[in-house]
Amino acid sequence: MIILGIESSCDETAASVVKDCREIRSSVISTQIEEHRKYGGVVPEIASRRHCENILEVVKKALDDARITLNQLDGIAVTYAPGLIGALLVGVSFAKALAMAAEKPLIPVHHIAGHIASNYLTYSNLEPPYLCLVASGGHSHIIEVLSYTKFRVVGRTRDDAAGECFDKCARAMGFPYPGGIHIDNAAQNGDPRAIKLPRPAVAGNEFDFSFSGLKTAVINMLHNAEQKGISLNKNDLAAGIQWTIADILTDHTIRAAQSLGYEKIALAGGVSANSGVRTALQSACQKQGFECYMPEKNLCGDNGAMIACQGSYNLLAGITADESLNAVATLSMEDI
Repeated sequence: MIILGIESSCDETAASVVKDCREIRSSVISTQIEEHRKYGGVVPEIASRRHCENILEVVKKALDDARITLNQLDGIAVTYAPGLIGALLVGVSFAKALAMAAEKPLIPVHHIAGHIASNYLTYSNLEPPYLCLVASGGHSHIIEVLSYTKFRVVGRTRDDAAGECFDKCARAMGFPYPGGIHIDNAAQNGDPRAIKLPRPAVAGNEFDFSFSGLKTAVINMLHNAEQKGISLNKNDLAAGIQWTIADILTDHTIRAAQSLGYEKIALAGGVSANSGVRTALQSACQKQGFECYMPEKNLCGDNGAMIACQGSYNLLAGITADESLNAVATLSMEDI
């Protein structure tokens, strides 16, 4: 089975060809980071325009690199939710037209399900059921992966996502966009316990997250230091932010696994590339005797391969769409 995957939910125009669910035959990504950097974040209108300009060449290169023609495809998978609505519409519209012209099945893929599937591209032996921590700029979820196509959310952020907290703290510290990698780099030379930071908690669900309070505390700390003419050690602050976020994510995930009886834990999403998060979760799993799965770093961010992979399992389960498929900006995993 050969599937073309198309991803355009944010600022990456990506396409990939995946064979037999887990073999990447090609992966092409056109990034817009440099253009959005001067604005300090993604500008939706600009992102949509660039997707329009780039998607044809990205898809064509993915097919060429894989030495695959449209006729050889068994289906065309596309991210339809969640994400920036204008950006999603570009990918969905292109995929619908391509599927119709090539007379191939159109396969809708939820973006978070795609991130989870990135682990299948790294581990040939990983199979559901297991528990997955998905952490990115827009999402922080603890998800039961009941099967390749069925999911249950057991924990989620009530406000800011972990990646959003990283980026907003980094911006306040003067780091360029995207800030998460700069905090990660600075943290390598800092003491995570030199600056005490709060650990926000929420009532109602012990596995839910809240990172807004941490972000606010860091911004207030920086403003107060500036007003008093005090210089904070950026490396120590970066290390403290990274350690706190990683510890919160890991603690909630491990407790959820223990409560629900899982001994296999996976990590996914853009924040899964963060060294502090990877180390914390891996160490905790090793201590508890749990199996730990993490995608290769080149599969942590948005990419077409994860969409093609999840699209493959969707097609096997009979999940397809017709020309009425539309983009959806917000959609829970449980509403797929």
